[in-house]
Amino acid sequence: MRPESTIFRNEALESLSQGNDNRHDALLEITPGWTTWTYWLLVGLVIAASLYAVIGTIDEYATGVGVIRDQGRTLVTATTGGTIRRIAVQPGQQIQIRQPLVYFDDSKEGIELERLQNDFNLQQLNRLKNPNDPAAHQQLAALRSQIEAAERRLKERTVLAARAGLVQDMRIRQNQFVSAGESLLTIVGENDRLTVIAILPGQYRPLLKKGSSLRLELNGFRYAYQHATIEEVGNEVVGPNEIRRFLGQEIADAVTFQGPSLIVQAHLPLRSFKAEGRWHEYHDGMHGIADARVRSESILAALVPGLRTLLERDDE
Repeated sequence: MRPESTIFRNEALESLSQGNDNRHDALLEITPGWTTWTYWLLVGLVIAASLYAVIGTIDEYATGVGVIRDQGRTLVTATTGGTIRRIAVQPGQQIQIRQPLVYFDDSKEGIELERLQNDFNLQQLNRLKNPNDPAAHQQLAALRSQIEAAERRLKERTVLAARAGLVQDMRIRQNQFVSAGESLLTIVGENDRLTVIAILPGQYRPLLKKGSSLRLELNGFRYAYQHATIEEVGNEVVGPNEIRRFLGQEIADAVTFQGPSLIVQAHLPLRSFKAEGRWHEYHDGMHGIADARVRSESILAALVPGLRTLLERDDE
């Protein structure tokens, strides 16, 4: 006898007869389970991105060169030219006011002073011999004036400290010849103010204000940002030559300037900064990248520039 034809498999009928009635409504599954949570994840990301575009902002910065200057520093220069015979101090040494710093070769001045003193002594003997001789009196007065001038020239061969402080930036060596007016060294005080001179693009002048924050990243210390408070903003946009004159030739030669610029001065609260877990001292002339935030706008307005007009109308 032939078995009765059926559209069901024997295995399915046996499973039904044994009571295995599990998920008879799910005959075929063609969609993997991970697609469901992936879909909701994408929906969440789109919503989060939309909220961030509406709430988030993009900042615009005025970026330029920043130079650290010690406003209280005292630059010691040579009053007369000559050869340096001896240097009496070392960089970093604490000194007192009127302390000798540099000795110039004074052999010529010493010989001249000794000659004048000998002539003066001889003239005094002549005066004793001829007390009524008016020429002797005039000669003594002239020699006395010459001796005083020679003593001043001799004293000028020794450079004295005009103030107490620390010796820094020594630019001389023994037996070096220097001309009058050349820089010898710098004296700084422990409580001197440090200022950041920032050279920023001139077009940002209307947006920069006193009291704003200035950020400085010194060369050689990446991502070690130092923050200062803007104390003065220049009223004029100037060219590179005026900036070099303002900074001084010893600093301007190390920095490149281009185009119309603005001079901004900011105060540093400390004389040291922390970078890579260590504290370092600021030094006059250190420079880096300075930037100041000038404005900010929403990300949505940046993506859709047409919204800026609508937002400006609402502000009006």
